[in-house]
Amino acid sequence: MSSQTLFIKSVHESFAEQGALAKVIDGFKPRQAQLDMANHVARAIETQQHLVVEAGTGTGKTFAYLLPSILSGKKVIVSTGTKNLQEQLFHKDLPVVKNALQSGVKVALLKGRSNYLCSFRLEENFSSAPERRQKSAVTLDSQGLNDLVKVREWSSRTERGDIGELTEVSEDSMILPLITSTVDNCLGRNCPDYDACYLVKAREKAIDADLVVVNHHLYFADMALKDTGFGELIPKADVVVFDEAHQIGDIASEYFGKSFSTRQLLELASDCMQQYRVELTDVKQLLKASEKLARSAGDFRLLFAMDPSRGNWREQVQYSQFSRGFAQLYDDLKFLYDVLKMCISRSEVIDNCFERCTELLAKYEVMQDTQAFGMSLWYETTRRHVVLHQTPLSVADKFSEHTDSSQGAFIFTSATLSVNGDFAHFTKALGLDNAQQLMLESPFDYQSQSKLLVPRYLPQNNDRNRAQALANIAIPLINASKGNCFLLFTSYRMLNQVAELLSEEIDNTLLVQGQTAKSTLLDQFIDDPHAVLLGTASFWEGVDVRGDSLTCVLIDKLPFSAPDEPLLQAKSDDVRRKGGDPFKQIQLPEAVISLKQGVGRLIRDVSDKGVLAICDTRIVNRPYGAVFLASLPNMSRTRELNQAVKFLKSLHQDIKK
Repeated sequence: MSSQTLFIKSVHESFAEQGALAKVIDGFKPRQAQLDMANHVARAIETQQHLVVEAGTGTGKTFAYLLPSILSGKKVIVSTGTKNLQEQLFHKDLPVVKNALQSGVKVALLKGRSNYLCSFRLEENFSSAPERRQKSAVTLDSQGLNDLVKVREWSSRTERGDIGELTEVSEDSMILPLITSTVDNCLGRNCPDYDACYLVKAREKAIDADLVVVNHHLYFADMALKDTGFGELIPKADVVVFDEAHQIGDIASEYFGKSFSTRQLLELASDCMQQYRVELTDVKQLLKASEKLARSAGDFRLLFAMDPSRGNWREQVQYSQFSRGFAQLYDDLKFLYDVLKMCISRSEVIDNCFERCTELLAKYEVMQDTQAFGMSLWYETTRRHVVLHQTPLSVADKFSEHTDSSQGAFIFTSATLSVNGDFAHFTKALGLDNAQQLMLESPFDYQSQSKLLVPRYLPQNNDRNRAQALANIAIPLINASKGNCFLLFTSYRMLNQVAELLSEEIDNTLLVQGQTAKSTLLDQFIDDPHAVLLGTASFWEGVDVRGDSLTCVLIDKLPFSAPDEPLLQAKSDDVRRKGGDPFKQIQLPEAVISLKQGVGRLIRDVSDKGVLAICDTRIVNRPYGAVFLASLPNMSRTRELNQAVKFLKSLHQDIKK
């Protein structure tokens, strides 16, 4: 019997005979779909092939790829969509499988550098030494000072230096950028704290581990060689598993491109000011150049609208005020470069600042080249900053070259990879033409467990009465389900309008995205049996609420990207030039996958039941609506609101019984 056959047999027996898993998971009974996926993963690992698997909700895909990965005895990287999923996989799922197999396999969790405390920057910015305290260039408000106290107390007891442990400090605290490093300001091996660096220790553990859990952003940062402070980020592996693989096309595009931001300029200016006050008080020009750059970066942000936005940089830079502001950035950055050049070797930090300044000048030239072929040039603004992006229209060639040259197995899995039963949208975007494909349906009985409502007589999406119409649909559904509802929106504007209307009509607790952190909102939703949660994009996926806590999901409209979204515009123009149809090839497939993610929030277990309301009549009266419906679970359907209300009421009657 060949080694491949023996390996697959061991995987099969671990599931089919319920092996040690049954000892760890009460009542564990592997489904056929889970066994099929595990066997396909095992074959892909042994033959060093690539495998694309759509595993419907409830298939048990995590165990299906973890078990053969661990049994293979090979070096494995598992990449997840978010840091939250990373934590869940590492702290919950992996221990279960390890215990089940009684395996001594070494595992490690590895995050990006911004997730680890930088002891050097903490002391550099907030030194407690009397001779340095007065020289600090950093000023904090009262909240920042409170956060600093918490950081200092935590830094004295942490073993991993993982910022995720800082639960008492908000995710947007002004203190965090000052106590963590970036690719730009990290001193690498020249750092005096290198031997005690938490990031270095985490990477050393990853090198020694048999299985390393990372996230997609970190994986592609490594692949695109964005991080040069320590060389490679992620060790070479024989097996790479991408969970939530539907996200990786957009993330790969981001990392294969380039960006230039006012945040980078301000951080450089701040570090130079700090060096002037601490080390180079004799170089007056350093302070002057740093202040000029900080001022022009702030002025450049003020040229844009106050609200966060995106747009086409090629078009924007044609306006005189933007071209002048952009040119001023160059003049001030070049002035700082000339000053820093005279200060080389005065300190490790100043040498790092010079290198960063040189790189920023190179990035500036990239953003100035508005005629670049095969690229999208676009901008996005946050409340404080502007980021200019150069993004490739296709990553297929680069990514396929990477997978083919790695001489290992690549596994891509998600509940949402296909469109109308076809993987072409996913595989073509990543150049996975020769990958094996497997489609596994969810084991749930959607016909009896759920009902799909597409309400009649809805106003058009741009109608001023649209919010009121959505509220009129939501209210009877909320009342019938006694709360336990997700209302998912494609825009903050509509979310806030509906939230305001509901606050006047219902007594249920309303949890609105933006009020507090996402994890806190979810905890409050689960704890309050009558709560209603209103969210946008980040709540459409990666949210797992099971049982009676969620019995109704309302989606305001089909999630097509805005036609003026700059990257979509560039991709659409490219498709047109090649004689294709941008709507069919790009917009429709992306909207279908997004909708499938939103729909997937409702039924998470065999005992879950509920109503899904899609408040967009295009799904039934436009030809392309058939593609959406064919891609969704086979739910029983209705156009009548009272039928959905009746279904929800029956669920609560069953619960009482």
